[in-house]
Amino acid sequence: MRFQRLSLIMIGVFALVASGCGEHPRFANTNANVPEVTSATPDPQDEAPKLDVPFVPTPNEVVDEMLSMAGVKKDDLLYDLGSGDGRIPITAAKRFGTKGVGIDLDPIRVKEAKENAEKENVTELVRFIEGDIFKEDFSEATVVTLYLLPQVNLKLKPELLKMKPGTRVVSHNYDMGDWKPENSKKLTINGRDHYVYFWRVPESKPEAKDEEK
Repeated sequence: MRFQRLSLIMIGVFALVASGCGEHPRFANTNANVPEVTSATPDPQDEAPKLDVPFVPTPNEVVDEMLSMAGVKKDDLLYDLGSGDGRIPITAAKRFGTKGVGIDLDPIRVKEAKENAEKENVTELVRFIEGDIFKEDFSEATVVTLYLLPQVNLKLKPELLKMKPGTRVVSHNYDMGDWKPENSKKLTINGRDHYVYFWRVPESKPEAKDEEK
């Protein structure tokens, strides 16, 4: 009888432990801290435009050299392709009174450029367009400024060569393949080398055989 009583007591103890195991840390469900899987909320970045060129600001010293090498004046119309924060058109407008247009695919950069133009009080001289440089019309430019990538320069070269002869083109860091620059210069800023290249659209156009296929 003592053994029967002991067995019944032990059975009761195990039943109590089993009924409370869901609350006891040692017996807790190992999935209790795993977040519930829900349908993913779309990331705004998923809908952002795919950029051919990351935004890297051109140092102000390079901006100055680009404008100087291109001989920018008040009566020019400057188009900056991939205009980022707008510093090149804004600097030209402040310094020379030059009218300028910046084109950039990134709406964040376009918004920033517009805000910078307001801060510098040059909104009557410059404007910024959210657009694709391969689709927007910049044929009326007298000066085109670039800080793109080598493959983008080469893809853009045929369009530049269609422009009015004498149109000035100036690029930060990257050249145009077999279209040799009229002038170039190296600047060392904070231990880093920067290159500025200058072309003038010729009367007879070289073959654009370097462009991306």
